[in-house]
Amino acid sequence: MSTENTASVSTHILDTSVGRPAESVAVSLCARSGGRERWVVLGRSATDADGRCRDLPALPEGTTHVRLDFETEAYFHSHSPSQSQKQAEAQQDAPALRDSGAFFPEVAITFAVAPGEHYHVPLLLNPFGYSVYRGS
Repeated sequence: MSTENTASVSTHILDTSVGRPAESVAVSLCARSGGRERWVVLGRSATDADGRCRDLPALPEGTTHVRLDFETEAYFHSHSPSQSQKQAEAQQDAPALRDSGAFFPEVAITFAVAPGEHYHVPLLLNPFGYSVYRGS
C-alpha cells in the first residue's frame, strides 16, 4: 500500500466479450521520475482467475509516471473465437485478427501519479477495443 512519500498501483482485466475476468494475461509495471526519464521495469505479473494482479511491486519514492503493459495477444490467441465467428471474420479484411486473435496485441496504459495515492486501473477488454479508467 502507499505511504506518504510513495504511490501504489493495482489493476484487473475484464473481458467484456464474454463478461468474465481475463485470466493469465501478462502484465508489466514500469515507472519513471519525470516525463523525460527512461522507463524502469519494476516487475512482471499475470492476472489470476479473478483477472487481478495481486503481486505488483511498490513504486519507488519519486515516481511521477507509471505504465502498465498488458500482453493481450497471447490471451486472445488462447481464447480463440467460435467457429461461426471465425467464418464471419474470414469474410472480412482483417488479416491481423486472423493471424493473432487480437486487433490490439498489446495495451500500454500510461498515467501520472502523486505520492500517497493509490491508483486502481481496470482494463475492459474485447478483441476489437479496450477501455480504461481510474477505479477505486
